[in-house]
Amino acid sequence: MVVARVNTVAFQGIEVLGIDVQVQMSGGIVAFTVVGLPDKAVGESRERVRAALHALGLALPAKRITVNLAPADVLKEGSHFDLPIALGLLTVMGVLPDAEIARYVALGELALDGALTPVAGVLPAAIDALANDRGLICPAACGGEAAWAGPDLDVLAPANLLALINHFKGTQVLTPPKPRMQEQDAPPPDLRDVKGNETAKRALEVAAAGSHNLLMIGPPGSGKSMLAARLPGLLPPLDPAEALEVSMIHSVGGLLEEGRLLRQRPYRSPHQSASLPALVGGGTRAKPGEISLAHQGVLFLDELPEFPRPLLEALRQPLETGKAVVSRANHHVTYPARVQLVAAMNPCRCGHLDDASLACARAPKCAADYQSKISGPLFDRIDLHIVNYS
Repeated sequence: MVVARVNTVAFQGIEVLGIDVQVQMSGGIVAFTVVGLPDKAVGESRERVRAALHALGLALPAKRITVNLAPADVLKEGSHFDLPIALGLLTVMGVLPDAEIARYVALGELALDGALTPVAGVLPAAIDALANDRGLICPAACGGEAAWAGPDLDVLAPANLLALINHFKGTQVLTPPKPRMQEQDAPPPDLRDVKGNETAKRALEVAAAGSHNLLMIGPPGSGKSMLAARLPGLLPPLDPAEALEVSMIHSVGGLLEEGRLLRQRPYRSPHQSASLPALVGGGTRAKPGEISLAHQGVLFLDELPEFPRPLLEALRQPLETGKAVVSRANHHVTYPARVQLVAAMNPCRCGHLDDASLACARAPKCAADYQSKISGPLFDRIDLHIVNYS
C-alpha cells in the first residue's frame, strides 16, 4: 500500500488554507473515490484526471484509488484540485519523484487533453507558498500572476501536464514566468472635459481629497453619471501594496485577465437589478461582491432609490467597517471593502421636481416618498450631498 502527498490550497475569502492531498492505491474493488468534503466540481475531477492521463498514454491501474483532501472538515470548492490529484496519482504510480513534488504547492484545472487551464486564486496561493518556503505549480496562463509573489518563489507554469512531467524527468526545462502588469488602458475620463457644474466639480474634488462618500441629487441629464466616471482620474494611483491587495481580491474572483496585476483604481457600477450576493458577496462559493471588487476604488450606484431596500441596508456595515462579511453555515468569509461610494439619484421619480411644466401631478409629495426609500443611517454614511444642481 502506497500513499502519496501533494500540497494545495483552499480559500476562505482571500485567506489561504493549506490542503494535504493524499492519494492511496490498494487492492480491492476497482474504484476511484474522492473524500474530504469535496463539492461538485472537485468530485468531477476524477473524470478530468482520468481523461488527461489517458491523453498522455497512461492508464490508471485496476486498483482501488482513494483521494483524501485533508483536513476533512473544510469544504473544498473549485476545479483547481485537478492538478494536485493528478500529481498524486503520477507519484503513487512511480512516474514522478515524491520528494520533488513535496516541495511545491500545486493548483490548476485539467482539460481532457492534458492541458492546464487558468484557475482563480493563484496570487494569494503564491504568496502563501513563498511564506511557507515552497514553490508553486500553476497553469501557464497564471504564471505572470504568480511571479508577483516575489523573485525568491520557484514557479513552474507548464502549458500541459506532459511538459511538467518532462521537467521533473529532466528532458525539458520550464522557463520561469515573468510578472505581468495590466496593459495601460486609455486614461480615465478627465474632469477638464466638464463645462459648467462648478459647484459639483468642487464637491468632487473635495471628495477625492478626503476620500468622502458623495451623493448627487439632480434632474436627468444634469451630469451625475458623467461626474462620477471622472472621480477615479482625481485619485492617486495605486501604490504597490494596494495594487497587490486589490489584485488578490480580483484573483480570488477569477477576474485577473491573463494573470496581469491591476494598475488603476477599480471603478464598479452595478445595475439596480444586482442581487445581494452580487453586491456584497456570497453565492455557492462565497465570491467577492461588487463592494469588494471596488476595494481601494470607487463604487458608483446610479439611481440609488431604485436599488431594493434590503440591498441598500446591507451596504451599511461594509461602508462603516471597510469589510464585507459573508456568513455561511460552516464558516465566515471576510473580504476587504474600503470603497469610496458615489451615488446619484433624481429628486423624484419623474426627475423634474423643479420644472412645473414637466413635473408630475403628485409633486412635491412624490419627492418625499421617493427619497424616503433611502434610510437615515445610510444617508449618515454619505458625507457630501449635492442637491438640485444644474
